[in-house]
Amino acid sequence: MNYKETQAPVSTVTYDREAIEESTDNIYQAISIIAKRANQINSDLKKELVDKLDEFATYNDSLEEVFENKEQIEVSKFYERLPKPTAIAVEEWLSDKIYHRSSDKKK
Repeated sequence: MNYKETQAPVSTVTYDREAIEESTDNIYQAISIIAKRANQINSDLKKELVDKLDEFATYNDSLEEVFENKEQIEVSKFYERLPKPTAIAVEEWLSDKIYHRSSDKKK
């Protein structure tokens, strides 16, 4: 999934409660699903960031020198400017991009 192209807001937004609970008819279940997806997104973004920053890593035994790499700083700033994982998850939820199923079997 490409989180860099998401339409999720960067700042705080108030959402319509009824729109969030619409597909589950239970606000708590909807929030639980969104939270689990936000954790997945956070893990993906963190792994991607660590992989990119490892490209710039220098392994020196000398603690006296600290290298400031402009590319490394720009990569970090780019990830800081992305929407928060919860905002991305809510946007995915409202766009019906999250698959969920209930383990309750109603007969």
